[in-house]
Amino acid sequence: MDRLTARQLFDAVSERLSLRWIAGLRGEQRAIETGDTLERRPSLVGYLNIIYPNKVQIVGTEELKYLDGLDSRQRWETVEKIVAYQPTALLVSKDQPVPADLRQAAEESNTPLWISPKRGHELLTYLQYQLARTLARQVTLHGVLMEVYSIGVLITGESGTGKSELALELLTRGHRLVADDAPEFTLIAPDVIDGTCPEMLRDLLEVRGLGVLNVREMFGHTAVKPSKYLRLIVHLKPQKLDAPHGDAMTRLTGDVGYREVLDVHVPQITIPVAPGRNIAVLAEAAVRSHMLKSKGFDPAQTFIDRQAHQMRRLPPW
Repeated sequence: MDRLTARQLFDAVSERLSLRWIAGLRGEQRAIETGDTLERRPSLVGYLNIIYPNKVQIVGTEELKYLDGLDSRQRWETVEKIVAYQPTALLVSKDQPVPADLRQAAEESNTPLWISPKRGHELLTYLQYQLARTLARQVTLHGVLMEVYSIGVLITGESGTGKSELALELLTRGHRLVADDAPEFTLIAPDVIDGTCPEMLRDLLEVRGLGVLNVREMFGHTAVKPSKYLRLIVHLKPQKLDAPHGDAMTRLTGDVGYREVLDVHVPQITIPVAPGRNIAVLAEAAVRSHMLKSKGFDPAQTFIDRQAHQMRRLPPW
């Protein structure tokens, strides 16, 4: 999502933050744009700041005390500055009495004015989290997202390579499904990608010949997972029987590379698919190998080091 209106934000967080909309209802289409289109200032949400206004201005106890400490002219000018910037919303914390002049200014300028019983820091923390996720960069990829040995694994490949069959086999082996066919990925941190399932596809897995299966009903509630960070891609590739087996280094290290997802390099392991190969066992082994490598243990490098050590021990010709 590249923009979020005041109405959409209110509907998303009003229950969690016990919000009430008390003025400026006609400003419900005011929007917050994505972080890519914003300059360093203003920030998306913060305490009332007249010099560097925020898109959502939180008005806490200190901010109301500041307004009360101004003379009538300064107060009028300050309230005018607040609404002149056209913030997406003003949010008063701790159910504090809303000053009449602030309420009137919000109503006249169509500035959404909300009030909540929550404390300011709780409003700030939750709104920052909610806005960061909602406005974060997103992409939908074709494949099956699963949790295998506690890490998020995206199974990809051309149509007919057996992605759904592999997912079904992994489910029978105790692993969990996140999303089939079109998992959605969100960049929630510079190097963290969160994968989720579209609501329409939740709990469902489509297998050729069997149709659409409800994984939750077939395997139980523990067989599905609402979301998982993407840590590895397992790419299925048809193996041509008459093709060469690859160079020696590929046979030693495996067909390992990276795929760029939302500007993040995600490790990718390619598994050749051929009749008679147990792809589920190979996929599990690929995940275990990746986990070991992430901890600094590389069996291929260990073998290379042993070989080099053995060659150094051999007498010269």
